[in-house]
Amino acid sequence: MTDYMIMLPGDEATWQAADEATRTAMYARHTDFQRALQERGHTMTGGAELAHSSTARTLRTTNGTVSVTDGPYAETVEQLTGFYLVRSDDLEDLLDVCRALSNGDGGIEVRACVAPG
Repeated sequence: MTDYMIMLPGDEATWQAADEATRTAMYARHTDFQRALQERGHTMTGGAELAHSSTARTLRTTNGTVSVTDGPYAETVEQLTGFYLVRSDDLEDLLDVCRALSNGDGGIEVRACVAPG
């Protein structure tokens, strides 16, 4: 079994401007995704929707000095808006299940977690 992180980037401004019907439809996609994971033998071990990137605090080290700044690590239109942690022994099927989260705008990144040691 391998642990995977499914990263969900998105345009936060679009989400903030979305009406209730759009938000409800997106949350329904996530419910369908979670159900499909279970039905197809994948195990969700964690995940969350993330607060707006404007609430982030970023730590950077320069010449041995750590500074803390307000805001996201990267200044981009798309930010990491949420993630899932999933344990699976079938990456191709997991990728197929992830298609349920695709809304036609942007992408989803699936990456294996490196085991310690």
